[in-house]
Amino acid sequence: MASALAWRCLVCGYVHTGAAPPEECPVCGAGRGDFEPYEATPAEAAEAEGGPSSGFSGKLAIVGGGIAGVMAAEAAREAAPAADIAIWSEEVEPPYHRLALTRLIAGEIEETDLPLHPPAWYEERRLRLQCGRRVATLDPAARRLRLEDGERHEYDRLILAPGARPNVPAISGVELEGVGTLRTRADAARLIAEAERGARFVFVGGGILALEAAAALRRRGGETILLERASRLLPRQLNERGARVLERHAAAAGIHVVSGARVSAIRGARRAEEVRLEDGRVFPADVIVISAGVRPATDLAESGGLHVERGVIVDDRLAASAPDVYAAGDAAEHRGVLYGTWEPARFQGRIAGWNAVGRPAEFGGMPRSNTLKVMGVQLFSVGETEGREEQVVEEETERGYFAFFFRGVELVGAILLGDTSAATGVRRAIEFREDVGAWLAKGAGAAELAAHLGATA
Repeated sequence: MASALAWRCLVCGYVHTGAAPPEECPVCGAGRGDFEPYEATPAEAAEAEGGPSSGFSGKLAIVGGGIAGVMAAEAAREAAPAADIAIWSEEVEPPYHRLALTRLIAGEIEETDLPLHPPAWYEERRLRLQCGRRVATLDPAARRLRLEDGERHEYDRLILAPGARPNVPAISGVELEGVGTLRTRADAARLIAEAERGARFVFVGGGILALEAAAALRRRGGETILLERASRLLPRQLNERGARVLERHAAAAGIHVVSGARVSAIRGARRAEEVRLEDGRVFPADVIVISAGVRPATDLAESGGLHVERGVIVDDRLAASAPDVYAAGDAAEHRGVLYGTWEPARFQGRIAGWNAVGRPAEFGGMPRSNTLKVMGVQLFSVGETEGREEQVVEEETERGYFAFFFRGVELVGAILLGDTSAATGVRRAIEFREDVGAWLAKGAGAAELAAHLGATA
């Protein structure tokens, strides 16, 4: 295997620096074998070599304590040793691995494993971390932030990395006690306490987070039902057969999945007691978790008159529409794309941090693929996996489910569920249009093709 500056987790995108991958991913728990060599971009190589100091010594304000905000602060400090850097975070806890919340619920990690860095890390880098301080409005003309408590702070340059907030549909009864979301440490603590009391949980939404959380709560003793509006699980990542395979895993984990479930209302006196569907079915519940995706947190950008569509519009330097304002992470929309995942947020944060202090760098976009870990089951999905024109070669074995999608003799998409060891080779074959037509012509099975592509990685 070729040497690498770093190793990237195929499941969550976490990047580990060092001569060898870690035994376990600290974010998602993936094993050593789920890391691939990560070749540094020119910008990252420049960082590894030190890079010139930018000379910026003004005030840099970073709004957001997620991975994008923290990476922006780290990159800015490396490039501008004399800068005055402050991170404003509305959560009271120091920045933490949000992806690891379901592992905390499952009891796989402790509270002490969650923080991105210990408090001393920020102190050593002279990063002023302001927790529990929500920034309410932005005035780009005056270069000023106003906090929720009315306090005002001026800046010379600003990075917006506020992340995203749970999307809560307008369902009747959603305001009742016992209805909530899973986005923060406080949310996780609340669900753990309910599970330990033997609560009945109903999830409205059947995405990755809902599946992971439901499995975690089941391990805590909670009864879990998952209501998915679509006709199958993970329709963006899986075809019909792959979804059925995943649903069997969910059933084995003690999760009751109801597909095609259209919620009409949540009912209860003061506290939620049941979920009603449009077809008349009723599901009793002690706790209802709304898991209907997230929406970019753009309210601060909008208060400052920035150009906002689905997210804060940025260019390749991640510069927003106001002078000396940048955006990164879940709230940033680049070339029409909202990524909403860990790895792009981490990388965008670094690019925004460099540009904000005067070290030029560009973000050229990232390939769209999904490598996930759902209820302990590895899932890799890339390219076109649900088209009418595609020829499908699929197979289910003891190792897992494999599906390859061809247009003519060109491989255009793939699903690996259970065994994702071929993910790197599959991604490369699609991105570089490698010729696998001979394997298709000879009638090779999907498992055989996966083994071939895995061997060429």
